[in-house]
Amino acid sequence: MTQYAVTNPATGEVEQVFSTASDAEIQEAITQAHHAFGEWRQSSVAERAALLNRVADLYAERREALASIIAREMGKPLFQGGLEIDIVVSIYRYYAEKGPALLEDEPLDKTGGGSAMIRKEGLGALLGIMPWNFPYYQVARFAAPNLMNGNTIVLKHAPQCPESAAAMAQIFRDAGAAENLYVNVYASNEQAADIIADPRIQGVSLTGSERAGAAVAEIAGRHLKKVVLELGGSDPFIVLDDADLEQAVQQALIGRFGNAGQACNAAKRIFIDRAVYDNFLSAFKSAVEKIVVGDPMIEGTFMGPLSSQAALDTLEAQVNDAVAQGAQVLSGGRRLDGPGAWYAPTLLTGVTPEMRVFHEELFGPVAVVYPVDDEEEALRLANDSAYGLGAVIQSRDIERAKRLAARLEAGMVHINEGPGSSAELPFGGVKRSGFGRELGRDGMEEFVNRKLIRLGA
Repeated sequence: MTQYAVTNPATGEVEQVFSTASDAEIQEAITQAHHAFGEWRQSSVAERAALLNRVADLYAERREALASIIAREMGKPLFQGGLEIDIVVSIYRYYAEKGPALLEDEPLDKTGGGSAMIRKEGLGALLGIMPWNFPYYQVARFAAPNLMNGNTIVLKHAPQCPESAAAMAQIFRDAGAAENLYVNVYASNEQAADIIADPRIQGVSLTGSERAGAAVAEIAGRHLKKVVLELGGSDPFIVLDDADLEQAVQQALIGRFGNAGQACNAAKRIFIDRAVYDNFLSAFKSAVEKIVVGDPMIEGTFMGPLSSQAALDTLEAQVNDAVAQGAQVLSGGRRLDGPGAWYAPTLLTGVTPEMRVFHEELFGPVAVVYPVDDEEEALRLANDSAYGLGAVIQSRDIERAKRLAARLEAGMVHINEGPGSSAELPFGGVKRSGFGRELGRDGMEEFVNRKLIRLGA
């Protein structure tokens, strides 16, 4: 039975429990979102933009309170929680500003006289299934473009994020959104399957695990529903022999240990050219050992606990398995004392393709560093993964980095910057990291009817 509860990962204490929706409540939510679409689709783009701007205003006004909620729900330090709110504000602002132009009719060349155009229209009520690691940001990048499109939202958040889910729904109400334009439901996995199957739901977007993505895609495919999936990642971070090592170390540190390493696009596999390997490793190890781990409610804490006891148990088992097979722990590699889901920032070397962790995603504060002979070996190892979300290349030779980027099997490649996201740039991957894109122009294109309208000569 799915339980929606705030379980503080810093203490292990259950602070608040929320009731899972009944089947009747789920049906009512779908009905209301479906009916709301009938009106919202008729709204002007100016009305939609005004709503998104009001939503952005409220996120900005409630920044501190919202950051405090997720510190208790999933352990994100207050400073990082505030940064998450900042990008959420930028996403709603982006679609309020750029959305009207992105929805304008597109004229097409038509032979034989007459004219033709593409008109973009919303599809209807959409289901969003969202994860716990970025509770506000993940929702914003799904909800903002689709509300601008004229769609309506049914939102199933992660069971450990009920308070932030309620806070987001309240923001839409306080912003003056029409009733049931954005509906929060505390649904079980079984109820989510029923929502996907319901003919009134026109599409589903999921950010989560590979296993969850496969299950959602199977149900959606059976019912002929459009799906966007943003799944796991094991992103390579490649440092070439001509890289700025000080920059590379800092970006690898933040890219791997931000949010306690719990990001799909974190720098999980770090490949270093042997010419600079020793210098990089020494500086990186020193930086890892200086990471402040502490109470996420205290300003200045860089890393808090993992999101849950289950996450801690999984990560610990993966690291212990690697060590048992010959991997070396240069730093960390253990639970921290006390209650809660605490794990030390960890640096591993000596991982080989025969080990589980070479192929699995490590969703926590564990960096794996590999020496490589040259960029060809880095490319081969980087592409030797079932995942293909993002990648980073560090090199002073930009043209060289661009050539390498063209050969990486990834949805996103960052050159001389750490992994990240911004409102105007598409986000998504290939292979088992999923399909479809969120944010930017591409995020507007996923759940629309690109309707052809032709006029005869």
